[in-house]
Amino acid sequence: MRSDKHKKKKSKKILIIILILLIIAAGVVLALKMNKNKTKNNQTTAAEGEAQQTVAANEEVKKLTIVNEESKSRPYAVMINNNHSAWPQCGVQDAYLVYEIISEGGITRMMALYKDQETAKIGSVRSARHYFLDYANENDAIFVHWGASPQAYSKLGSMDSLDGIALEGSVFFRDRTLDRAYEHTGFTSMANVKEYAEKQGYTRDTNKDLLLNYSVDEINMASKENAETALSIDIEYSYYHTTSYEYDAENKVYKRSMSGTANVDLVTGEQYTAKNIIIYKVRNYTLNDGEDKGRQELDNIGSGEGYFVTGGYVIPITWEKTAHSEQTVYKYENGEELQVNDGNTFIQICPLDAEITIEGDVNEQV
Repeated sequence: MRSDKHKKKKSKKILIIILILLIIAAGVVLALKMNKNKTKNNQTTAAEGEAQQTVAANEEVKKLTIVNEESKSRPYAVMINNNHSAWPQCGVQDAYLVYEIISEGGITRMMALYKDQETAKIGSVRSARHYFLDYANENDAIFVHWGASPQAYSKLGSMDSLDGIALEGSVFFRDRTLDRAYEHTGFTSMANVKEYAEKQGYTRDTNKDLLLNYSVDEINMASKENAETALSIDIEYSYYHTTSYEYDAENKVYKRSMSGTANVDLVTGEQYTAKNIIIYKVRNYTLNDGEDKGRQELDNIGSGEGYFVTGGYVIPITWEKTAHSEQTVYKYENGEELQVNDGNTFIQICPLDAEITIEGDVNEQV
């Protein structure tokens, strides 16, 4: 009896030990499984984090480089001297948008628009003509000039503007080291005009959208209807002035020249380039204002046809401007709004009798 009882106690003890070992083993397995899941979760979290960082990086890359689309700051429109005796110019490459239009004597003038830039030297700055104010207004720009025609001064009273005649020595300055006529030596800077605009209490922000619809990704121009190659462009504004472009396929921009001379920067010495070029014709005629100075009028309210050039191609487009302060609307021939590549744009508004030559691989002529 005692022997059987002893055996039973011994068996019971063995069962307890086995049970304990099973519990320990189960605990070890559970711990290993939890650790594995934790590691997997950590790896998943890390992978998700890396993926999110990649997406964020890609989104950063996708932002426009020419302008900050989230910025509401108003641009500054600066009148740029284009008399041949005033070359080279300065600071034009920093402008996201440049208009070139005929003025008296067959000379053209340019209006360069700057947004959120800190360009240290811009010019030489020249006097305003009234039709340039239409394009300053359509961009809600603060207008920067050095003098103006009577027609322009009659409109400037209702605009935020800075005049070099009144502000020479403070906002505007002379570069007396230049070997050129005195009237071609006036310059300004973004720091100067911004400081003055702030002191004057000019409205800082704008409610207007950007004039152009930008594409972050390079536009496939070859797929556009009626697209032709465009490697060389000549726009003969007058007997006095021709603006030309040559395509740089490596950098996907157009190198700019004027009347056979490379359009270079006074400070950097580098040739100006354009990512996008818009070209169209508008009727101009000489004003009968009693002063006999050959000042021009521009019939720019209406609609017409033109060309859009980028990435080595040209396509036909349409334009429409319904009022002096309204934005010009550019469209493809099918009626869709025009998209331009991320980069600066020169808008070449030329006379009806201007000769426009656009050549491609096989010397196509538009």
